[in-house]
Amino acid sequence: MTDLGLTGAVVLVTGGVRGVGRGISRVFRDHGARVVTCARREPAEPGGDFIACDVRDPDQVGSMIERIAGEHGRLDVVVNNAGGSPFARAAEASPRFSDRIVQLNLLAPLLVAQHANAVMQGQDGGGSIVMISSVSATRPSPGTAAYGAAKAGLDNLTATLAVEWAPKVRVNALDVGMVRTEQAHLHYGDDAAVEAVGKTVPLGRLAEPEEVGQCAAFLASPLASYVSGATLKVHGGGEVPAFQAAADVNREGS
Repeated sequence: MTDLGLTGAVVLVTGGVRGVGRGISRVFRDHGARVVTCARREPAEPGGDFIACDVRDPDQVGSMIERIAGEHGRLDVVVNNAGGSPFARAAEASPRFSDRIVQLNLLAPLLVAQHANAVMQGQDGGGSIVMISSVSATRPSPGTAAYGAAKAGLDNLTATLAVEWAPKVRVNALDVGMVRTEQAHLHYGDDAAVEAVGKTVPLGRLAEPEEVGQCAAFLASPLASYVSGATLKVHGGGEVPAFQAAADVNREGS
């Protein structure tokens, strides 16, 4: 494994106990970091450093960051991974639903980042914050309109914080595409459907959570010491343009 210089680093991964977050946490641990995870509820299989925290709640977030800094003496990296949205058509989504989606996917990462920055600015080595955003930030997001809009805001927030908090704190983001997690069936269907969806990606499959984790670890590491305000696309090449399936010219073999 390539040495990313993360051995001994204190890392917080929000929503780090399942799905993409669990893959991210595993990668940082494999690179020798001391990983603290948080979620609203304790995982079914507790292990490692875990703090119960609703990242939308200012008091809970403040207490969590204070506890991490107090117990470990510093906070080197934050991966703002907590987020997501159930399917809801924009015409039918209630104001309360949309508000909570924006809270979770935009305002909560800002809140966590603000508290983390306050600690990192006082450290000799500063710190690094990685936002887990989505390809929904840059393309239509039917069925998850508020989510897509919030992620677009998160990408802009990343660039802004990178300017405001430099040079001590680097802030970057990952625009993540489709990932094969334990909940993939809720989004795509059974195994056959997941495989079929994967074939719409140029690389021919969905990402594994650890592949997202490797990208987050790189951006957080000293290897990316001159990278800040960047948004890295982690989407396997994106999506094949839909018109190509319907067009009757420029087909292979024609």
